[in-house]
Amino acid sequence: MEEIIHEISLRLKGMRDTLDIPAEEMADATGVSLEEYLSYESGERDFSFTFLYRAANRFGITLTDLMTGESPHLSTYTLVRKDEGLPIIRRKGFSYLHVAAHFRDRIAEPFVVEAPYEPGAEDCELLLNSHVGQELDYILSGTLRVRIGDHEELMHPGDTIYYDASEPHGMVAIGGGPCRFLAVVMGQSDDK
Repeated sequence: MEEIIHEISLRLKGMRDTLDIPAEEMADATGVSLEEYLSYESGERDFSFTFLYRAANRFGITLTDLMTGESPHLSTYTLVRKDEGLPIIRRKGFSYLHVAAHFRDRIAEPFVVEAPYEPGAEDCELLLNSHVGQELDYILSGTLRVRIGDHEELMHPGDTIYYDASEPHGMVAIGGGPCRFLAVVMGQSDDK
């Protein structure tokens, strides 16, 4: 994991240097302080999806480019078998598998996500994030507690939620076990 973080941090710094973007501007574009941004760039911090998504948008590249250093190359279709996909660095315990990482010019970022259960999740304060675009979450198994703005919902297998991702949102598995869901992030760059 540390090697992956190091590789991404090198690409992050390399892209910023290549595009001649000041660190302060990248901190603003990714929604973090300058100190936090520099700690991401130096490989001292684990990346959140939101941070990587915003950084890739600012650079004008795909999430796959930033994560792997390779551009997507498939244009007719891509097939990803069960439990496969490009693993994405995740926030505390969450695992993300990008299931269209090799498809070129995609208009959405689809992930199979597993949120771990932690005791007390039913009443905890949720960590909220936001990003440009819209998001759809479809529950495959388990139960998910979701907050979007001032609204909170409990979701079960077969439930779907679609929302404006610029609204602060967060989620956590409840009910004593993990929650597995399909998350589809659809967006546009922050420049639009």
